[in-house]
Amino acid sequence: MATYEYRCRACGAAFEERRAMADADAPARCPEGHVDTTRLLSVFASGSGGSATSGGSSAAGSSAGGGCCGGACGCR
Repeated sequence: MATYEYRCRACGAAFEERRAMADADAPARCPEGHVDTTRLLSVFASGSGGSATSGGSSAAGSSAGGGCCGGACGCR
């Protein structure tokens, strides 16, 4: 089971539903009862290691990369 986010086109309500991956694109009924909904793209971040905002550092003592692209763009 996975959690998917949806938005109702009729009333604008955003809501979540836990359902099987096979049913991710099946119609979802909003809390108000409308069926004209669309699944939203969920964005999340995961991983380990430090960043400039968490104060982490590598074993060599240097700063671990930036958030958007590992520090290559200069976002430290």
